[in-house]
Amino acid sequence: MNSTKWLHLVDEISTWIGKAFAWLIVALMLLVVVEVFKRYALNAPTAWIFDASNMMYGTLFMMCGAYTLSQNGHVRGDFFYGSARPRVQASLDLVLYILFFLPGVIALTWAGWTYANDSFLIREHTFNADPLPLYPFKAIIPIAGAIVFLQGIAEIARCVICLRTGEWPSRLKDADEIDVVEQQLANSTYVDESAKLDAIARAKQIEESAHHRATGGVQS
Repeated sequence: MNSTKWLHLVDEISTWIGKAFAWLIVALMLLVVVEVFKRYALNAPTAWIFDASNMMYGTLFMMCGAYTLSQNGHVRGDFFYGSARPRVQASLDLVLYILFFLPGVIALTWAGWTYANDSFLIREHTFNADPLPLYPFKAIIPIAGAIVFLQGIAEIARCVICLRTGEWPSRLKDADEIDVVEQQLANSTYVDESAKLDAIARAKQIEESAHHRATGGVQS
């Protein structure tokens, strides 16, 4: 297996996990809607809703971190980085990954494992009238840390490849915001064809300009 296939395999794992857990946002929305109806229409609030919604959102946030990293979606300071050449970008990323990312994620995974294990041993529950088990939620911490660590290793490999070749290796492409805009416009019956094409062209131009600033004019 060459380096590109390995990088894409890691991207696929992160993407699959991120998209699978992204469905939690639908479940969370339904949970909140039902609770609002019960609380204000039936005057029958549920004691464990607050804890359940926090755990669902926390799980969603943690398990989608590797997916965001695989899509280069985390926020970074763009003032210098966006205008730098690929090798300079790779050098900065590599230093930051080694100095901050690896120690932080390793510490998170290790501490999360201890945290989850202690919670499991005492069968920890929430403190309310209808307690919920906390140890399954806390077990997400080391699992998410391990997945982010794996994606981080792939990102470090990308930096090394860029330093050698002068170009960023390709990423596994996922749906972009422009794809959604184009699909919505294509199915619209209230916009004429010329206006559709003009709107799509303008949106693509804006996206390409933003992508150029973020990657220094190269594919990332």
